[in-house]
Amino acid sequence: MKIWKILPYANAEFLSKHLDINPVLLQLFYNRGLKESADIKEIINDFDFFDPFLFRNMEASAELIVKHIKAGSKIVVYGDYDADGVTSSVILLETLNILHGIVEVYLPDRVTEGYGLNKTAIKQLADQDFRLIITVDNGIRNKEEVIYAQSLGLEVIITDHHVLPEKLEDLPPCLYINPSDQQDNYPWKYLAGVGVAFKLVSALLSKANLTDKQKKLISDKCLDLVAIGTVTDMVNLLGENRQLVKRGLKILNDSKRLGLIELIKEAKINRSRPLEAWNIGWQIGPRLNAASRLAHANSAFALLTTTDPAEAKKLASELNDRNISRQKITAEITAQVEEQIDSANLPLVIVAVAGSNQLWNEGVIGLVAGRIAEKYYRPTLIVTRLEGEEEGAKKLVFKGSGRSVEEFNLIAAIESCSEHLDKYGGHPMACGFSLLGEKKLTAFKKKLEILAAKKLDSAMLIPKLKIETELNFSELSLDLVDQINVLAPYGQNNPQPRFVSYNLRLDDIVTMGLDSQHIKLHLSSVDKESGKVNSFWALAFGAAQEYKEFKIGDYLDLVYYLEINEFNGRRDVQLKIVDIKLSEV
Repeated sequence: MKIWKILPYANAEFLSKHLDINPVLLQLFYNRGLKESADIKEIINDFDFFDPFLFRNMEASAELIVKHIKAGSKIVVYGDYDADGVTSSVILLETLNILHGIVEVYLPDRVTEGYGLNKTAIKQLADQDFRLIITVDNGIRNKEEVIYAQSLGLEVIITDHHVLPEKLEDLPPCLYINPSDQQDNYPWKYLAGVGVAFKLVSALLSKANLTDKQKKLISDKCLDLVAIGTVTDMVNLLGENRQLVKRGLKILNDSKRLGLIELIKEAKINRSRPLEAWNIGWQIGPRLNAASRLAHANSAFALLTTTDPAEAKKLASELNDRNISRQKITAEITAQVEEQIDSANLPLVIVAVAGSNQLWNEGVIGLVAGRIAEKYYRPTLIVTRLEGEEEGAKKLVFKGSGRSVEEFNLIAAIESCSEHLDKYGGHPMACGFSLLGEKKLTAFKKKLEILAAKKLDSAMLIPKLKIETELNFSELSLDLVDQINVLAPYGQNNPQPRFVSYNLRLDDIVTMGLDSQHIKLHLSSVDKESGKVNSFWALAFGAAQEYKEFKIGDYLDLVYYLEINEFNGRRDVQLKIVDIKLSEV
């Protein structure tokens, strides 16, 4: 059972400053920390993207790239295997090609190479006469590998968005562009890897000998992939990210990329209405990520860059099939992890390790960690075991992926245990790591549990359903829904608003679907002042069994999203059920 938690109400001073704005919308602004007039204006009105040269190393990075283009040097874009890394690689490749660069993309294998730069790949690139490496979505913790590349005559530019090392001396000794750098002047700190790559693209275009119209066409062409990478990487979807996704969705809805057109068909996405951020997060992104989870990211890269209709169709079908397999494997591993968990005696942090006879695909353990963390509301680390080598000897290698809850900064905790780790990186809510041998795994787990005991207690770890504000049914209208949707696109730190209404009478129940698995409830409320009865339909997909105990005449409390149902030219307010329970009075 989740605790319903209504966010604090906006204070009178804040409300009095903005009397021209609907108070419900004002409350939503307040909940998101948008309390200054300038912040509110940015939400209501589009604003120009920030100047890429606000990054302190952007000018030098652009000049270095231009130097290599003019010299005819071979340039490699060194990406990452997830959707953020692949989209980053594509937009930088396409732009450098237009600017007559000699450029290729290198995407590491998730299993055999892992995340970030590695020396074997660097040696291969040097042997192939590449002279400049530009990383996207990785590299900020690869000091040793950067030094190695430089020793082979390669220059390196790091573009990344992941958390920097705690110590300055651990930074790679090269030009780097990273909004997470607190010493930098860039005003928006939460760009995805593709957002940083887009900033580099913008800087390069500003220096190009092209017309303003040409520059805009090239820049706009990137934005469909910028939107996909940004949403899929689950970064903060306020500020500049929201603008990038908002404009990117417009491009995506008119995308000419053959691979995306075919992937949307394979995902059976309803095109009778415009694509939204959730279509990316739940339908497009997972299929792109399935490429590297079960094989290699090159197939996702090929899908996004192909100009051959037959190849686009084949690759989209392949990724869709891979995604189906990924779902099955994720479910199987989740079931095995569940066997290790005593739900009656949950630890403060869940660490599940594959048994010696269990083969947990490292491409999906992050998804499993997310499922377990959500179900039990605990920081969760899922660890698989592999065989590797250290100094020529066979060694047991453990690779892990973690997901957290708001109350526990996972990357800070991992950093505190770094003496036991081989590699690691991530965010406050997610991490990845590897370590060698059972002894280090045991020591790592023990220290992590000690840290969790200092930061957490069981009372804190009860899932909370955050609710924006209470609404009376008399307040619900098409105009209100339209006003609220000024906040879209929704995502991390800018969720689709949840509302609560109390003491609603259940007047009718309708089940739908081939197996009657969906349910619609007709709910009504009497306005205390006017005596008017206000009624709306509330819909829940796949929840008919969950709500089968409710009967006509019950009084219910409801948490819901406000949506518009459009059918046969009619627009009606519709409530999408998030949670529901019997009223206490």
